[in-house]
Amino acid sequence: MIDETKILSKIRVIKENLTKLSLLKEVPEEVFKSEFEKYDSAKYGLQTSIEAMIDICNHIISRKCLGMPKTKADSFVILCQNKILSPNMQDTFTAMARFRKRVVHLYDEVDTGDVYQYVIEGMSDINAFIDDIQNYLNRP
Repeated sequence: MIDETKILSKIRVIKENLTKLSLLKEVPEEVFKSEFEKYDSAKYGLQTSIEAMIDICNHIISRKCLGMPKTKADSFVILCQNKILSPNMQDTFTAMARFRKRVVHLYDEVDTGDVYQYVIEGMSDINAFIDDIQNYLNRP
């Protein structure tokens, strides 16, 4: 059985991060790139948001016996294939998992411009994930 409380707790963390990231969205790119506090906080907010998204996916996969993801990106693929997440968002979500992997493991190769682009463009994708999960939880 799905632990709705656990999922909603993860969604709360994601929403808190999105609120903080939205403040950074207003910062001009040149300022964002020159002030490490902005860049580092954006990286961390994105990383933990994507990690929470993956945790939600893995919880649902485990509880619904939907298979065994080989990678974190596979977690999104499985939920898209099972129409829990919008199938048309699969490439976007798997790209987010790859971005998170770069931030965590290849941190010296992460470009400040890439992080800025995720802040500017990626928040709507994260919101789409939240909407899909909440719709799933509300299904009869």
